[in-house]
Amino acid sequence: MEFGELVREIRVDAAPEIVFDVVSRPEHLRMWWSDDASFETAPGAVGELVWGDRAAVERISVVEVDPPRRCAFRWIASDGQLPGAGNSLLITFELEPSGDGTILRLTESGWREKGWEAAVLEETFRDHERGWDMFLARLRSYAPSVVAR
Repeated sequence: MEFGELVREIRVDAAPEIVFDVVSRPEHLRMWWSDDASFETAPGAVGELVWGDRAAVERISVVEVDPPRRCAFRWIASDGQLPGAGNSLLITFELEPSGDGTILRLTESGWREKGWEAAVLEETFRDHERGWDMFLARLRSYAPSVVAR
């Protein structure tokens, strides 16, 4: 397997505007993905995602914000580095209207650029596959409860 891109696509029973907020705003990320999140939803903004009692903390850099179609950010940089091109993974959420819902396509790329040895690359890729399957199921359940702002 290449481990070039991790791609997941789901249908969410909520309008693209709501799903966009769910994938791009810290108060919503806390409901389906990380235990805490702090960042501005603007290109170039830097923040963090936190799991547990700061047991795991990942810095993020917002790359793209195009409501309600696309949102992208970088994460999983080498220790102490700000996530950027070549040292981190890029997560892109693409949203497409589908009837009264939304098709959400998640792409996580940059795997080869990390420079991990093959066993670490495969283990981390598989871990992220399992993680996204779980977190996207949570997103699918959470998004319909969100009221448009």
